[in-house]
Amino acid sequence: MNLTNQQKGSLLAFIAVFLITPDSLLIRLSSIDTWGMLFYRGAIPFVFVLIGTLVFYNKNFLKVLFGIGYPGIFYIFSFSACNITFIISIQNTNVANTLVMIALAPMLSAILGAIFLKETPDKKTWTAIIITFLACVYIFYDSLNLGNFYGDFFGLVTAFGLACNANLARYAKDRDLVPSAVIGKLCVAIFAFFFVKNFELVGNDIIFVPLMCIMCVAIPFVLVTIAPRFITAAEVNLFFLLETILGPVWVWLVIKEQPSFETILGGSVIILTIGIHSFLTLKKT
Repeated sequence: MNLTNQQKGSLLAFIAVFLITPDSLLIRLSSIDTWGMLFYRGAIPFVFVLIGTLVFYNKNFLKVLFGIGYPGIFYIFSFSACNITFIISIQNTNVANTLVMIALAPMLSAILGAIFLKETPDKKTWTAIIITFLACVYIFYDSLNLGNFYGDFFGLVTAFGLACNANLARYAKDRDLVPSAVIGKLCVAIFAFFFVKNFELVGNDIIFVPLMCIMCVAIPFVLVTIAPRFITAAEVNLFFLLETILGPVWVWLVIKEQPSFETILGGSVIILTIGIHSFLTLKKT
């Protein structure tokens, strides 16, 4: 079956984000502390993806590794940072708040793409950017009253990191940045290692943590690294809206964590705005 670049990129991004959707729930179900969580989310995917790349590239692994260039080096830093800030965010605010902040990634991608890749957004994109920004400010104002500002802020940083990742992968679409993601996971593990007090996995963590690290972290981020070769950075991050919708649903169904009214209202505005924008863009295309 011959797929167009648009179909290839969209399929990769969809599979990646769909696998990510239970991630927030598994984090909530785990009893391990923040730094232990970060260590395993770096170490297990690093080993898993490293073995996969060694098998896939075989003798060409070192050639591909040293071929990442400056874009690959920047990708390592950006990828590592947003992995760390995501965990900090999800453990300091409601899951829905973190995922609503991440829903801003497509708009941030569009802005960065306009600045650095000269993929200038049109009027409807700028309109969507302004509306989603105002909705984000509304949620932040609510978070100040609830004491969730710290977690929401790092959720926004995560969205910015995702936007940087997608634009870097788009810019370097002639290079293979999967090795950069592998090194990024190693950096996360090394960084967290110095702060972990107890490496022991007990109870359900023996199941939840490895499952989360492979299914929700390792496989999806390899696919997300490849997808921007075929579609724009903003289009890749649009698929993260699926996580914004399904992530809080899994959490609400299993552990009954309900988002605030302000988060539901502001999140609905963000999702509706980006959904309409996406529909108009695809219709035009």
